[in-house]
This record gives sequence, C-alpha cells and structure tokens, in this order.
Amino acid sequence: MDSNAADQFLVSQIREGRQDAWRQLIERYQGRLTAFARMHTASMSDAEDLVQEAFVGFLQSLDHFDARRTLETYLFTIVRYKLYDQLRKKKIALLNPPADAENFWDNILPGVEETPSGIAVSAEERSAFETVLADLLRRLIHHLRDRDAFDDLQVIELVFYKGMRNLDVGNLLEIDQKAVAGIKFRAIQKLRKFLDERDEPIPGDFSETTADVTVARVWREHRLTCLKRSTLGSYLLDVLEDPWRGYTQFHLDVVACPMCLANFEDMQVEHSDERTQLSASIFASSVGFLSRHPGG
Repeated sequence: MDSNAADQFLVSQIREGRQDAWRQLIERYQGRLTAFARMHTASMSDAEDLVQEAFVGFLQSLDHFDARRTLETYLFTIVRYKLYDQLRKKKIALLNPPADAENFWDNILPGVEETPSGIAVSAEERSAFETVLADLLRRLIHHLRDRDAFDDLQVIELVFYKGMRNLDVGNLLEIDQKAVAGIKFRAIQKLRKFLDERDEPIPGDFSETTADVTVARVWREHRLTCLKRSTLGSYLLDVLEDPWRGYTQFHLDVVACPMCLANFEDMQVEHSDERTQLSASIFASSVGFLSRHPGG
C-alpha cells in the first residue's frame, strides 16, 4: 500500500472513531508538522501548541477533507492557517522577523487572499483554473525530470515558484541570464503546447497576468516539486545518486522548501524520546474530539 492509500485508509478508520488509527496518524505526522512550525516560532512550546491545535482542527474539519489532496498537504495547510492566525493576533512571536513583512504574509498564508485578476471570477472558476494550471505545471516538471533536465528544472523552479528575475537566477546558478531566458521561453512554449492538447476548454481566464499572479501559489499549494520521504531518506543516508542528489540538495538549500525541510528535519530525529512524548501528549489532548465526531 502506497503512502497516499495508507493515509486514506487511516482517515476512513478515524471517521469510524478508531482511536488506534488516530494515534497512528499523530505519530506519523506530528514530527514534520512540529519541525515546520518551529521554523517560524520563537519557542518550541508555541510550535507544539500550534501542532496540537492543528490536529484538533483536522478532526473538526474532517467532513470537509478532500481526498483529492494528500493528507500531508492538508495538515500542513491547517498548521499554516493556525500559524498565520496566531501571529496576526500577536499571541506568539516569530523566530526571525522578516525585513519585508508584506512579502512574508503573502508567502505564509495559504491562498485566502484574492488576486486583482481573480476578483472578476467566481470561486469555482478560480479553483478549476488553478487545478488545470497545476496539471500543466506538473506535466512540465515530469517532462524535465524524465529527461534528466534537472538544470532546467532548477531554473524553472526559481523563476516560476520563487519569482526570481532572470538576472538573479543567472547569478545564483552561475549561468548567463540569456540562457535563463531561453529555458523560461521553452518552458512557456511547452505549457502552451500542453494547453492546446487539452480536450476541454480551460475554465476562467488564462491570461498571462492571471498565470503570473497565481503560479507561485499553485506551485506551493499543490507541492509540485516536493520530494518523497523515500528520496529524502536516501539523501539523508547519503545513498542518493546524481542527478537526484544534486537536485535534492538544491531544493533543500536553495529553494528552501519549508515542507521538505520539515520532513527532512523530522527524519533526522524520527526515533527520539522527545518526539514520542509529544505524540502521546497530542493524542491525550485531542482524542476527546474524535469521540465527538459525527462519524464516531
């Protein structure tokens, strides 16, 4: 059984009120969620409180869980909402307050703000548009990976996901900015080709402005280049071979993907006594919400 299928089975068991399934889900995810929260909070106790609230929030919103999204992504999203809410209310402090506060809030809040172009379309149309855009970007990423074009993928990730300028990407990767522009141009052409191959018309507005506004958030929310736990495990054990080794290092160190970093840190302390104690504490404080769930 793959990871997603195992998660779906756990969710079905939790909906039936199975405490053993709930304990297993906590043990499976609390480490990486805590590592993610700890990246932003000034104290470990704040991070642990956020994760505890997130697990309770998961139970309270279980009826609305969309199985088309991975459970891990859903849980990370809940933690981000909790983190955003607590920081806005000034109930917790940031670990490293950013110089550019506005950019920080744009990055941390998972997609509740409306973009200038998005205001004109309905929520359903925007959601459908973003799903199609995610599919197109995923095809592009797989196209590059299948051809071991990881150098091009690094450029695309920095341009599309991180929103960096061609010049800055070139300086960072030590390549000519004209080469960056060429890779970006070919990627856009490939996306247009994938779009033309679609049997159904794309919903909403697929103007260049809309794509520019939403692509980074779609990339982040759909975790288009996030690494599998098995890949991170091989990297941790130093048995991952190039080109995946080089790309994994790039994704962790340069892109600094917060969810992959959280997973990686969690794997480094996977069997610690502290983690076991926290899992037990979260279970004890949240299991009462499981018994009150309508499916329990």
